[in-house]
Amino acid sequence: MSEATQASVSLFSPIQLGAYTLPNRIVMAPLTRNRAGAGNVPGPMNVTYYTQRASAGLIITEASQVTPEGQGYPYTPGIHSAEQVAGWRTITDAVHAQGGRIFLQLWHVGRISHPSFQPDGALPVAPSAIAPEGTVYTFTGPQPYVTPRALETAEIPGIVGQFRQGAANALAAGFDGVEIHGANGYLIDQFLRDRTNHRTDEYGGSVENRARLLLEVTEAVVGVWGGNRVGVRLSPTSTFNDMSDSNPQATFSYAAEALNRFGLAYLHLLETSEQDIKHGGTSLPTSYFRPIFKGLLMVNWAYTKELAEAALSRGDADLVSFGKLFIANPDLPERFRLDAPLNEPDPSSFYGGDEKGYIDYPFLKDLAVV
Repeated sequence: MSEATQASVSLFSPIQLGAYTLPNRIVMAPLTRNRAGAGNVPGPMNVTYYTQRASAGLIITEASQVTPEGQGYPYTPGIHSAEQVAGWRTITDAVHAQGGRIFLQLWHVGRISHPSFQPDGALPVAPSAIAPEGTVYTFTGPQPYVTPRALETAEIPGIVGQFRQGAANALAAGFDGVEIHGANGYLIDQFLRDRTNHRTDEYGGSVENRARLLLEVTEAVVGVWGGNRVGVRLSPTSTFNDMSDSNPQATFSYAAEALNRFGLAYLHLLETSEQDIKHGGTSLPTSYFRPIFKGLLMVNWAYTKELAEAALSRGDADLVSFGKLFIANPDLPERFRLDAPLNEPDPSSFYGGDEKGYIDYPFLKDLAVV
């Protein structure tokens, strides 16, 4: 693409993402909101929430555990039971009725859990028996993290199978595609980074071994969906959930290059934050990955409209995902189009609760003077 053509790309330029032509490049980021119903089943309030935001070029849902063992927080939806599939189907049908496109994010939290979430009160699983620092929020309040149980080599194909089944369940639930959650210190990321992976088998040691689970999961999910309806999310420099890597450039260069073989819809990168730098993280701009990954790049981290337009114009990214802005502005594309004022998000209502701070943010049309 020529410099002149690239400079003309905006948030409202259509784009071919795998099998879909998106009307804009404004993506709703995956956002944990802790509002699933009994049995971790999405309900009517979740239908309203996602339908309100159907004008996004693409919605990526909140992370959804592929197995009961993959849960790490209260009231997060799953994609492993028939009831959950049926609940999600009501959401996909409603979003499609509004002309939207929606991918499900597939999740296993690994060590970022607690026995109170685990079947029979078992220990959470992880690549290695290393406890994260800090506390986990449970149904009874904050609890110290426990030391997880290191997965046996023979158990890992079962983890891959759980992601494969989650992908199949998402297909049955009517989604347009799926995103594999390989970021933010959860199970796949725990295998990727050497702070949390001290294994000595074929899933530990070298970067090739540490990336093995990511690639096996991707292969399994692509086997269900085809590569052009699958995205992967990575967070190369995030320190969230007590994460780091001794050489993120080498680790994530290898991962990004290896993912090229699958013909993915996109690679979704969480960029370095000030908090990451404060906690010892390395700054690694998305532009570093542009020559490595051959498909579409989606970026995320506190983007404004202006910063997003600049990233697209420079060619650093093809799409931008927005989190807090989409929480507070269900009609975010319209507000961006009109340069209209934005609602301010209320952090106190981000996680858990009822309609307040979830489906009651006003649309621009509701604020118009009569």
